[in-house]
This record gives sequence, C-alpha cells and structure tokens, in this order.
Amino acid sequence: MAKGKVSNAVGTLGDYLKEQRTSAQLSLRQLAEQAGVSNPYLSQIERGLRKPSAEVLQQLAKALRISAEQLYIRAGIVSPDEGTGGSVELAVLGDPALTERQKQSLLDVYQSFIAMNIATGEAQPPVADED
Repeated sequence: MAKGKVSNAVGTLGDYLKEQRTSAQLSLRQLAEQAGVSNPYLSQIERGLRKPSAEVLQQLAKALRISAEQLYIRAGIVSPDEGTGGSVELAVLGDPALTERQKQSLLDVYQSFIAMNIATGEAQPPVADED
C-alpha cells in the first residue's frame, strides 16, 4: 500500500521535472550535466522508474533554479499540509552535518512514529487549513 503512494509521487515528480526542464529550455543531457547526475538516471526519474534521494533533488532544483521544497513535496518526502519552516522533514533534509543515508533513516523513523501515533489514537492526522 505504501509503495503505490511512492509510485504516484515519483510519477508526478517525473512529470513535474520534465515540465520544468522544458520550460527552462534544457535538454535532458544538459540538465543531467548541470545537476551532476547521469543522463540515463535523469531519464529514469522523469519516467517515474527511479526515486531520487533528497540530495539529487536538491541538485536538480539548483540546476533548474526552482525550490527544492517543491521537489520534496512532489517526491512525497515532505507533506504540503505540514507547513513550511518548522517542519521536521525540512530541518532534517537541510542539515549539512547528516549524510543522505542518515537523513533518510531519520525521516523513516519519524514517519513510522507519526503513523503509529495516529493508528493508536495518540495523535490526529494533519488537517489542511480551511481558509
């Protein structure tokens, strides 16, 4: 069940990346070079076959001159309902003292705690603002 959500997020991410790349008038090869990733890897991301790490998303955002947060949201790493600035995910992803593996491990543990607390009724699921 969680894999389906990841697949949808990755597909949406790929479509979004391709749209941003074409808007920036960059070829796949040019963006791959600027972001420091291989051409085939970027192609797989755009087609929804690969889920990039937060570090790769950050490199792509920099090359495209867009917000890394938008890519994190599209990739399903950060929830748009959680707000900005104070979110745990953004703090972890932005910490230069952590490796990519450590960041992913922390995010996995955090998400499991949230899911467990919601399942046991100790916490409520986040609710979008109704303004």
